[in-house]
Amino acid sequence: MLKKLDNTKLITAENMHHVFQKSYTVEADLLEAINFPPLQRTIENFAVCKNDFFGYFKDDTLAGIIEIKHHTSYTHVQSLVVLPFFFRQGIASQLMSFVFMHYRKKPFFVETGVKNKPAINLYKKMGFVEVKQWDTDYGIRKIRLNKG
Repeated sequence: MLKKLDNTKLITAENMHHVFQKSYTVEADLLEAINFPPLQRTIENFAVCKNDFFGYFKDDTLAGIIEIKHHTSYTHVQSLVVLPFFFRQGIASQLMSFVFMHYRKKPFFVETGVKNKPAINLYKKMGFVEVKQWDTDYGIRKIRLNKG
């Protein structure tokens, strides 16, 4: 089941933080990152964030989250995370498909680390194409992909 998350509620922000921490720990390992800023995001950051969050629930467990930062001229998939226990079950694809159906501002864009092959493969399967790569100040090479 997919539903909008009320990140202003403390219990929801705590649950979101848990999912992000578990997922981003795996991504940090994939990227061989020593300093990975997404892991420094606090519960308070989630609680005050103005982005839209949608959660995918499986057996009453918050299994995946997509974070959308929408603008007047595009839609940015800010984050897409899945609990490692639920990897490779189609949750990320369902969350992305939901965004395509409910957000109309094109293009869509997403960024990830170049070494995050599972995410890049998912985005390309969903119709995204690479538009640029760059090195960050924290030692990670990133890629940006756009769709539409």
